[in-house]
Amino acid sequence: MSTMRKLRYLLSLSLALSLLLTACGGSPATTPADGADAEAASAEEAAEVSTAAVLPDEPYEAVPYGMHPAPEGAYVGDVMPFVTDDGTLELYYLYDTSHNGQGYHPIYKYSTKNLYEYEDHGMMLNNGQGSDPDPALGTGSVMRDNDGVYHLFYTGHNDTGNGGKGKECVMQATSTDRENWVKQGEALFFAPDGYNKDDFRDPEVFWVEEEQCYWLLIAANNEELNGVVLKYTSTDLNNWELAGPIFAPQNEYMCECPVIFQIGDYWYLTYSWDCVTYYAMSDSMYGPFVPPRDNILDGKGLTEAAGFILYAAKPAQWNGKTYLCGWIGQAGLSSDSGIYQWAGNVMVHEIVQNADGTLGVKAPETFDEHFTAKKAVDIAPVVGDVSVNGNSVSLSAEPGSYALADMGTRPAAMTLECDVTLDEDGLAGFAFGGSESDPSWTGLCLDARKGVLHFEGYNLDQLATMEPGAITRFDFEKRATHHVKLVCENEIVVMYIDDLKALSSRITRSTNGAHLGVFTESCGATFSNIEMTLAE
Repeated sequence: MSTMRKLRYLLSLSLALSLLLTACGGSPATTPADGADAEAASAEEAAEVSTAAVLPDEPYEAVPYGMHPAPEGAYVGDVMPFVTDDGTLELYYLYDTSHNGQGYHPIYKYSTKNLYEYEDHGMMLNNGQGSDPDPALGTGSVMRDNDGVYHLFYTGHNDTGNGGKGKECVMQATSTDRENWVKQGEALFFAPDGYNKDDFRDPEVFWVEEEQCYWLLIAANNEELNGVVLKYTSTDLNNWELAGPIFAPQNEYMCECPVIFQIGDYWYLTYSWDCVTYYAMSDSMYGPFVPPRDNILDGKGLTEAAGFILYAAKPAQWNGKTYLCGWIGQAGLSSDSGIYQWAGNVMVHEIVQNADGTLGVKAPETFDEHFTAKKAVDIAPVVGDVSVNGNSVSLSAEPGSYALADMGTRPAAMTLECDVTLDEDGLAGFAFGGSESDPSWTGLCLDARKGVLHFEGYNLDQLATMEPGAITRFDFEKRATHHVKLVCENEIVVMYIDDLKALSSRITRSTNGAHLGVFTESCGATFSNIEMTLAE
């Protein structure tokens, strides 16, 4: 985990919100969903540039979370994937609530065979007592040894410092059925000399055939190297020998939740910090691991500790594919701001390997089994220069203005695919709003001007002057037309583009009867081959 990381985040959240407001124009009145005054200002601005959607409102009903589960009354923290022999993906996770006491973050489990239906197995491992090394549990990993016994390695966290040994340590539980787990005594080990005793967490254990031993990777901090991934080795899973750092980028305080995995001729190391999941790559499992120029596969917040878009994501190699399994943070202090708090709902992307070895992500192909009912899409001009031709629409907007087309009330669970061609240095995307209850529109943006995808909750006429809240880099120059897929489940909206990037968001203004549209701002763009599918 990230027990320590979560505590730091909570302390800095109010400061992060202040920084976001400053970056976005300086006052709460410029940020939507900030009270009655902001709502009134939003409505007034919307009335100046936009009317309610042209198409009539349709009934809207939220759906149970299928693709993005979370426990009732609680949240999903760091995920620890494990693939079973019968082809089931198990997601062990830190169970988080808003009322944690002295003991917190027991480990719970989901399982799935398709990524859109999950079984809740409940608690697998409880936290210890105040005198134990683990009154709080942190992230780890699940594996099976060569004798068929299952092991759950995890972080024990105790703020008392364990008699000077340090707040965090490596601990172990075992099972023969992955449902009943037994803790194996005291801590296996604490941080070695020369490393921070209080920041030492997230053990990842796996068998290395070439060396006939087990490796354990763990996130640590060294005063000179800053955040590092340390490697330990063992032949019996109980006695561990330090081999030293295997990754030290020297620009992160910690490299949380580290995992090494292979696709083809390349090896990858995923790790997390600053509310972001990163990756580095190598041609050897021994490294050196080097982050590519763009080593973020999903979004990040505007400021440090200001947006858990996709965090603590770990890879799972399952049914011949590789998936990135993490969580999207719960809604933050300000609705639709990009400020998501620690822990939320499950989020899974399918990893794609590019020709040069770099990675991309796309919607899991199993989602196509879930969304099978095609829905006819009506498209109607709302404002600006809009031309509709079947399931395609072209829009053009003069500098300082925008053009908008309405596609009707957004279903609670749906996918929408289309091809997008936009002007060089153009800004276009998907709009949400326009219902009778809220005539304003907000935009999920493809921004070729800045070379990013972004969402922040602003009204369309504010996009040119506001800084993005949730953002990820994207190179629009690689091709003229981009294939985009939206996957929506209630307020969770994920935009995939060209099997290269995802931007995951919570867009509450897209729910409760809001309409879905497409728009351009100060440019021209075409959205063609628009197809919408629903779950039957």
